[in-house]
Formats: sequence, C-alpha cells, structure tokens
Amino acid sequence: MNKALLLPAVLFMLAVGFAPPVRALDPGPVASLPPAAARFVEHTASAETIRQLRAGGFALYLRHGYTDNTRADRVPSVDLNDCSTQRPLTEEGRQVAARVGEALRRAKIPIGDIHVSPLCRVRESTLAAFPGQIHVVDRDLMYTANLTAGQKAPIIARTRKLLSSPVAGGRNRLLVAHGPNLMDLIGYFPKEATLVVFRPKGEGRFDYVASIPPGLWSELLR
Repeated sequence: MNKALLLPAVLFMLAVGFAPPVRALDPGPVASLPPAAARFVEHTASAETIRQLRAGGFALYLRHGYTDNTRADRVPSVDLNDCSTQRPLTEEGRQVAARVGEALRRAKIPIGDIHVSPLCRVRESTLAAFPGQIHVVDRDLMYTANLTAGQKAPIIARTRKLLSSPVAGGRNRLLVAHGPNLMDLIGYFPKEATLVVFRPKGEGRFDYVASIPPGLWSELLR
C-alpha cells in the first residue's frame, strides 16, 4: 500500500474501534493436579515408634481431649480468662487426656518442655494428663479455625518452629493444641486426644512419623 494512504487508513480503524485480529498465545504445558495419593496419609504408630520415642529427640503434638461440640466458641467475644465463652472439655475428655498422660509415663517416654494453647480445653487437658508438671501457655498456639490468614500466620510459624527445632537432652518436646492448626500447617486434622509424632530436622523442616489415637495405647503397651 502507498505510504501516503497507509496513515489515513490506520487512523480510520482506530477511530471506529477496529483492531486487527490477535493470534492466541501458546499457553504452554498445563500443570496437572496432584494425584489423590499425594494427599496427607495418616500412619499408625507401632511398638518400634514407642522404642524410638524412649530415646528422645522428637516433637509431639497432642490434640486436646473430647469436647462438647454443641457449645461452640463464642466468636468473636472469646475471653481467654472465661471458660464459659469457649467450647468446653467434657468429663470424658478430661479422663481420656489423663489416660494419654498415664500411657506416656507407662511407656517410659520422656517429656521435656510442654507448650500449650491458651484456650481452656487445652489447659485443662494438660493439667489432667500431666498433673504437677510445668508447662508454658503460648498465645501463638491459639486455635486457628476462626482466624484470618494474617492472624494465622504467626501461629503457623510458631508451630513450625516448635516442631522443627532440635530437641536435646534425651527428651521429647510436647505441644498441646488444636486440630485446625495442624490442618493449616500440613493438611492433617487429627481427632481429639490423638498424639502426633514428628522428627525435627531444623531450619523449619520436620518429618511426620506416626499418630497414636487414644484407643491404640492399650495395644502399644502390651
């Protein structure tokens, strides 16, 4: 086309909103979804797990005892100093927590520092399981289910640190907290009163080893 005629033609097309066809870009390979097998798989502890725990060096995560699910946390007005504003532990929940603590002692699994969520159901579970034993109430182990992503971030970071930091002295570190917190961290929602075993690897890394639901202790202690 004559250059003298080209400019008027372009100006005309712009004026009427005409645009030349654009060739679709090559999208490239499409990332496949992870297979179902890649989802979290719960492993049941064995007698060998107990033997290893006796030597220490592990991080243990205990979800609190059974609770009354008909009485939810009074969000957003939960008061850490008022247990009536929180989902309560049941009497059976206290008893199962006490049995888990007794099972750990019978299995001769040494417990060092204990870090617990500030909610009443966790503190009561800890007192039932480990009467008289010193523990640290850690606000950064708070229940995450009703929090925003920003509010969850320090809790997930704290949990990761406690599960990944090396444990010295022939003992095991224990966290007593909530199911949703582990779900947010590793995609695993343990049932109430389940003990979860992790192997710390340092620098924010850890391996999931196995889980001990409350009904398994009798078999492991034979």
